[in-house]
Amino acid sequence: MANPKKKHTLNIAGKWYCTDPDDEDGEGCIACNVCYTGAPDFFAEDDYGNAYVKKQPTTPEEIELCQEQSDMCPVCSIGDNGIASN
Repeated sequence: MANPKKKHTLNIAGKWYCTDPDDEDGEGCIACNVCYTGAPDFFAEDDYGNAYVKKQPTTPEEIELCQEQSDMCPVCSIGDNGIASN
């Protein structure tokens, strides 16, 4: 499960977030590119290839697409609770 205390600083505020690559609990983004290639309207990559949420999903279809990316994330670094810290 993504650590809501280790959110990437570039996440847009809202329910969905990606974790910072420096999350020492092993749930930090590893720049695998699954989410930002699978749902580029919602996820983006920083200068190091680490993911962050650039747009929050609002429709059931958008939420389902983001959930699919979360399910495919190899390190569980996508969360869907809490408020982004920026």
